[in-house]
Amino acid sequence: MWFKNLRAYRLTSPFTLTADQIHEQLLTRPFSHCAKTQATSCGWVAPLGGEVELLVHSANSRHLVCMRREERLLPATVVREMVEERVAELERSEGRKVRRRERESFKDEIVLNALPRAFTRSTRSFALIDAAAGWIFVDSASAARAEELTNLLRDCLGSFPLLLPEVNHAPSAVMTSWLQNASLPGDLQLGDECEMRELAEDGGVIRCRRQELASEEVQVHLDAGKRVVRLGLTWQDQLNFVLAEDLTLKRLRFGDEMTSRNDDIDSEDAAARFDADFALMTEVLTPLYVELLEHFGGELRDG
Repeated sequence: MWFKNLRAYRLTSPFTLTADQIHEQLLTRPFSHCAKTQATSCGWVAPLGGEVELLVHSANSRHLVCMRREERLLPATVVREMVEERVAELERSEGRKVRRRERESFKDEIVLNALPRAFTRSTRSFALIDAAAGWIFVDSASAARAEELTNLLRDCLGSFPLLLPEVNHAPSAVMTSWLQNASLPGDLQLGDECEMRELAEDGGVIRCRRQELASEEVQVHLDAGKRVVRLGLTWQDQLNFVLAEDLTLKRLRFGDEMTSRNDDIDSEDAAARFDADFALMTEVLTPLYVELLEHFGGELRDG
């Protein structure tokens, strides 16, 4: 249940729906498996899983929802090979070049015939709605998947405006300054990885992992004009992550001290453990993210 990534969206108007209201409205798009000729299917499932039917898990004005996405696996290389075989056969039998429109028709026909026999794969994506603070956090490393979830949420809950956070100071410039000076603000500490890029569009890229970031080797690249676009950080000695210049957090790792706080809960009581872990995680995520924004000069709307 612990988030592994964090992609934030700012709610620009109050979120007033109760847990019961959210559940009722999510019921309009419950998850169902792909039909035979359907490439993908998305819908809501219970965050707790198992036999639990509630489509939202709530505590202290924070709501957790879970989107399940199923897709049929039809590799593009396989489709392309089948199309080329069909094209070659037609050109050989009719002695002419196959037009582009015919190729597209072959492709559509092949996909339609192959989909019912394709294997399926499903993934789950979680979103945390912090109504009091005005944030939605999506556990996704992919912007496209996060947008898919928020669009589905909007379809069910009605129109509500979301904005990607903007700050007053460019994150890349600020992170570069942190690394150059080996000095970080607040409760942040340097991790052991970063990514640096040259300013030119086709400039070089340096990626460091398990590296002492205050070393001369790293400083050489900074002195050469490279800018930090991703930086490994630790917050309050209990949460590790990689911060990207678009203000997303990747590879979140909650420390043992935090995750072990609920070890005394009966291991067979999955619901109680889930609820306790949810409470711990949600108490941390919003304060962490708000503090990060402050280190970049605060949200642009406040400026």
